[in-house]
Amino acid sequence: MNTPFTQVVLYTDTDGRARFRETPIALNEGSPAARLSALLPATACQLRQSPVGFRSEFHCTGAAQWLFVLQGCMEIGLQDGSWRAFGPGQHFYSADTLPEGATFDPALHGHRSRQVGDEPLVTLFVRG
Repeated sequence: MNTPFTQVVLYTDTDGRARFRETPIALNEGSPAARLSALLPATACQLRQSPVGFRSEFHCTGAAQWLFVLQGCMEIGLQDGSWRAFGPGQHFYSADTLPEGATFDPALHGHRSRQVGDEPLVTLFVRG
């Protein structure tokens, strides 16, 4: 059985608003015991520790990147009022960038994030 990897993508839709979608990534390489995707591009990685109580205002991602939660819990909030939580071992691909030629409007663009729970949030960003 070749079950694809599910990539959670935070992206900017055609109306300029951030949304989530899920996209399969084929695992066609490797062996039956260890299925692999094709190599994915990466240019840099960065660790971040956010204290208990951390929260951001609405913002866009500067450059598309994977975000992996290593410790704690992170919630991502969208303009429509919905939130999605990510815990240790979970990930999403943040491609919620400001549309070309647009001026950032915090009532329209971007997403916000917050640390949830009683332990600091540790994340790993991998630029694509």
